[in-house]
Amino acid sequence: MQVSLAGAARVLLAGDNPLTPKAFLIRYWDKEIHNNLPKSPFILSKASPLNAVDAATFTKLAAQNALSTKFSAFCSSANLFCFPDLAPRFENHHGNSNFAVYLNKNFTNYGTGVVNGVDSFKNYSDGDNLPVDSFRRYGRTSIDHNEKFSTYGSEGNVVDQSFNTYGAQSRGGASEFKQYNEQVNVPNLRFSSYSDDGNVKAQSFSSYTGDTNSGSESFTSYGKNGNAVPNEFTNYGENSNAIQSDFTNYGENSNGANDTFKSYGFNGNVPENNFKNYGAKGDGFETFISYREKSNVGDDSFQSYAKRSTQGNVNFNNYGKSFNEGSDTFSGYGEGADGQKIGFTGYGVNNTFKDYANKKTVSFSEYSNISSTATTNKLSGNLVNKWIEPGKFFRESELKKGNVMPMPDIRDKMPQRSFLPRSITSKLPFSTTKITLLKEAFHAADNSTMEKIIMDALNECERAPSPGETKRCVGSAEDLIDFATSVLGQNVLASTTENVNGSKKDIMIGSIKGINGGKVTKSVSCHQSLFPYLLYYCHSVPKVRVYEADILDPNSRQRSTTALPFVT
Repeated sequence: MQVSLAGAARVLLAGDNPLTPKAFLIRYWDKEIHNNLPKSPFILSKASPLNAVDAATFTKLAAQNALSTKFSAFCSSANLFCFPDLAPRFENHHGNSNFAVYLNKNFTNYGTGVVNGVDSFKNYSDGDNLPVDSFRRYGRTSIDHNEKFSTYGSEGNVVDQSFNTYGAQSRGGASEFKQYNEQVNVPNLRFSSYSDDGNVKAQSFSSYTGDTNSGSESFTSYGKNGNAVPNEFTNYGENSNAIQSDFTNYGENSNGANDTFKSYGFNGNVPENNFKNYGAKGDGFETFISYREKSNVGDDSFQSYAKRSTQGNVNFNNYGKSFNEGSDTFSGYGEGADGQKIGFTGYGVNNTFKDYANKKTVSFSEYSNISSTATTNKLSGNLVNKWIEPGKFFRESELKKGNVMPMPDIRDKMPQRSFLPRSITSKLPFSTTKITLLKEAFHAADNSTMEKIIMDALNECERAPSPGETKRCVGSAEDLIDFATSVLGQNVLASTTENVNGSKKDIMIGSIKGINGGKVTKSVSCHQSLFPYLLYYCHSVPKVRVYEADILDPNSRQRSTTALPFVT
């Protein structure tokens, strides 16, 4: 029988103290698994590192819903994924500043009333794991002051950055976000009360979150009451995977605003953009050029867009053209607007218009509202396949000795974490109905990255199983053993890929061994979920064949690792 865990092994020796969580796990393994096969070094390496005293202390605090009182100590001692609580910084400054190679800073009340000059954030938080940056009351009432965020936070993992009450009542100058958070994993970027009451201050988002995986960006109460504030979004979210952008209360009551969305979401996979209460009572120009072109699926929603606005133009040019069918919804769009012109040129497919603006001010040119799949089927093959990583899926016939094939990226990009002992997880809430208690325990603020991470994991764990699937989310090694033995019985073998050698390269298949002689067998596979402590989504599906294959370097023919491909 087979239990497979995705990841690379890291061996840790069991502690000598018989009261540690790890020592308890070893005894529990011997009690529940009835064979003499070696214990998995990988699973043992993920056991809780807590010593006996700390385990008892945190177990008691968990029972009292008081873990938050020892948050830092708990996160550190238990090897958890937690965002730091940043202390505010209240210093002022009156000259130019160059921030390079900085990490995890809170800029509060920084640069208030400064005149002229430039603040440059370059190579800031680059390559950092779990960067947390906060800009609050930054540059308030500044005059002709420029800020440059260049090569900022690139290649970061689980990024949390917020710009709150940034540049309020500032006049002149410009903010430039260039090569911002390129190639990051799971970002959560928030622009809230950004440049409110600003006067002629330009904002430029160029090469912003390109090649990014998952995550969200929100623009809330952005540019409210602004005067002649141009905003340009260029190469925004290009080649990104599953990015969500929310524009809420954006440009409300602004005068002479000029927003351009150019090459926005180009070549993206499952993008989701929500424009809600956008440009209400505003007077300005909105241009969408080459917007979401060649993107795969995804959804855009324009709700209460440009309500009661006066004058100004909104142009959609080459919008969503040649994409693999997604959906766009326009609800309450341009409602009550006066003197506004709205044009659609080269506009894509599968769209809904409800409670739309005065038709006399709207023009449609080369608009395609296609309900059949004839056109999209021409596009779907290459567009969908480009998002499937080579080697991730293959036919059983390709699994033969000597065959050369690509191996997907199997490196573990998740934050390093450990299981919690069951004595603690059993006392922590694990339900969307008790999200408030979980947020309190892990210092997850409302609308924060951590709140979203927790909610996403809970929703996936609470999702009904697929037909024939047996599933369970496990946060302790004891729970993992219980689930595996409940499906497979007590004679189980836990296996994993030995290492990540050959990742993202062509590899050669070496010797192959079929589990259960290559016949259909029961198996349990487990996949990491992003969560404060190590959490696995474990499931068993019917009609599976499991193989153990040596992976060779195709040039030297030397063995690199052993992999465990599943065939369904």
